[in-house]
Amino acid sequence: MRVLFVCLGNICRSPAAEGVFRQMVSGVQTDSAGTGSWHVGEPPYGPMQAAARARGYDFSDLRARQFEAADFDRFDLILGMDASNIANMERLRPAGSTTPLRLFTDYAPERGMDEVPDPYYTRDFDSVLDLIEDCARGLATKLAD
Repeated sequence: MRVLFVCLGNICRSPAAEGVFRQMVSGVQTDSAGTGSWHVGEPPYGPMQAAARARGYDFSDLRARQFEAADFDRFDLILGMDASNIANMERLRPAGSTTPLRLFTDYAPERGMDEVPDPYYTRDFDSVLDLIEDCARGLATKLAD
């Protein structure tokens, strides 16, 4: 199984989701990407890394990259952090591609949220990590079924 986590810039939400999920689950290949190109090659955002480190997660090895149409062939499941990410990726979907494209929050329906808020703007890294942990647990459970 290969899972891709996608947000806007690939420095907060998607690398955090990848880092949390890869620590929870073994045997699943993970990656993260952004729909924008502003931060390509940069490490995850410092304040997000600090909040994650305080919970025992380390994803400092990740570097931002931009989502591309070929990702539909490389991954079995692609998870967007919000509807805008989904729409931007859908525009790049190659004809005939059936790779599932879902909201990450679909895996924590009890939360009643339709997106993972962007902590780059909200500055609420801890609440975002709470949500990411819930979504990652839900995804892990779904993949184990």
